Amino acid sequence: MWGRMAPRPDLALLFPGQGSQKVGMGLALWEASPSARRLFQEADAILGYPLSQLMFYGTQEALTDTANAQPAIFVCSLAYLLVAIEAGLISGRPQLVAGHSLGEYTALVAAGSLEWEEALRLVQIRGKLMAQAAEERPGSMVAVMGLSPAQVEEICQATGAEVANYNSPQQTVVGGPQEAIREASRLAKERGGKAVPLVVSGAFHTSLMDSAAQGLEKALAQVSIKDAVIPIVGNVTAAVLTKAHQIYDELKAQLTSPVRWLQGVKCMEQKGISTFLEVGPGQVITGLVKRCAPHLQAYSLEAQILAGVKT
Repeated sequence: MWGRMAPRPDLALLFPGQGSQKVGMGLALWEASPSARRLFQEADAILGYPLSQLMFYGTQEALTDTANAQPAIFVCSLAYLLVAIEAGLISGRPQLVAGHSLGEYTALVAAGSLEWEEALRLVQIRGKLMAQAAEERPGSMVAVMGLSPAQVEEICQATGAEVANYNSPQQTVVGGPQEAIREASRLAKERGGKAVPLVVSGAFHTSLMDSAAQGLEKALAQVSIKDAVIPIVGNVTAAVLTKAHQIYDELKAQLTSPVRWLQGVKCMEQKGISTFLEVGPGQVITGLVKRCAPHLQAYSLEAQILAGVKT
């Protein structure tokens, strides 16, 4: 993928997760790039249904379904990466890669640790397992704004909710059973914060995903995970991972562990990263990075392509 591209020690590529989906995403890439079109067509064949048509022309409700949203964002992000490399919009091989939740699988393809076809099959299985786990053990999630991670952790200890995402210094997502989330929301407001319900089908990255994690572990055992050519900063550890066994442990633990995005951005900064490029639909990750490290540069590739600007 990276060929003889010169290294960029200041650059990290970031890949979005669930929540970035929108009807029409990827259509411009399909129309303009033979490589992207071929990727979408091959993905449809692997999945056994026309995901690309759902992405381009389906309903937002169908696309938001966890089983559809995850492979859709994965494939669309890969298409953006292909087009960006072909067009010279990425001017060097990144020092690090990272992805938010689902985006970690896209990052592993960019890192050379997973073949994209195997990663897509894993993502399809992951989405189905998470949807099934959400039906078996219903839960919900809220984004708590205006409180520190430590304050949110105290609320979780008091209510039985669990931290699911450390997104930024002032945004921590919590998940759990409905009653625990209602009480956590009440306490957050009482303590000066704001609790915003998320439109998701379950309490992802909490213990309510235990059955999904067990199923995913079986699927991971059938996949060839290689050492990363480009190091990846993990969600679970917020540390740099390069060895196949580290990556396996990361993916195995990811569904029931919080995404330590804030800590991961700090790790990347410590490794000399000063420019972050979000590769995929939307600008959610770009916004999070700017809140985690406002003194660093963060760009959305989608915006870069629209603006015709080279990074």
